[in-house]
Amino acid sequence: MIGPAPSTIAGLAGWSSLLSDPAGALVAFDFDGTLAPIVDDPERAYVHPDVVGVLGRLGNVVGGVAIVTGRPVDSVLRLASPVGVHGLGGLVILGQYGVERWDASRGEAAAPPPPAGLAGVRDELPRLLETLSLQAAHIEDKGRAVAVHVRRLPDPDDALERLQAPIAELAARHGLAVEPGRQVLEIRARGIDKGQALQSLANEMGASCIVFGGDDLGDVAAYDAVDEMRRQGRPGILICSASAEQDALTARADIVVAGPDGLVGWLAELADQLRA
Repeated sequence: MIGPAPSTIAGLAGWSSLLSDPAGALVAFDFDGTLAPIVDDPERAYVHPDVVGVLGRLGNVVGGVAIVTGRPVDSVLRLASPVGVHGLGGLVILGQYGVERWDASRGEAAAPPPPAGLAGVRDELPRLLETLSLQAAHIEDKGRAVAVHVRRLPDPDDALERLQAPIAELAARHGLAVEPGRQVLEIRARGIDKGQALQSLANEMGASCIVFGGDDLGDVAAYDAVDEMRRQGRPGILICSASAEQDALTARADIVVAGPDGLVGWLAELADQLRA
């Protein structure tokens, strides 16, 4: 890629808006696979070492910087350490697909209580995995959601396929939804997704342009939201942090980069252009 400019007509319209009015732009990103590399242990998925610095550089010139993730807010704060970073005084973290919100300006998080059905899922899930001979799968309790990771299993693709129907049935029985991801299935509350969270934040800011970067199926709703805002006349840019493991967003993106390394390089170029 030569320079950070998009390769699509819609993306070029967003690019023009971003360059002409960076102070009106909202720049938002997914966490895992986008700002942080995918690793076997989700508790050790620290951000790319240059991410926070380059986001701070952008934060000095754009209207807003946000992280929109399925992770809990406290997990992002621990793995990214953005508190007190120059340029990120207005950072917003929308955790658990927008259920949680943390504002750097206030230094506090707000969230509703966990969904009622989650306690039943926690109780039944180990037995379900044992019945399927998948007890070695990793259960991650996110407080307001529960995720089942199969990355550590000998055949994660087969395990994911075998889990899909039973997990969907378990979630539906407890009034919850299933969010698929990269070798993970997450059981969470219905009624909110990354798209709704992103659009709500963009409207709150009065953003004139939206830049969103993601890597996975959980980011499809955010892509849909940016597309809808573009149809309504608000320009935007869609970035895919691509990998050999997941290509769900590649064909829809205006810009494709090679994972977190590629994204950091693109953001550094963008920050240079905007500051110039």
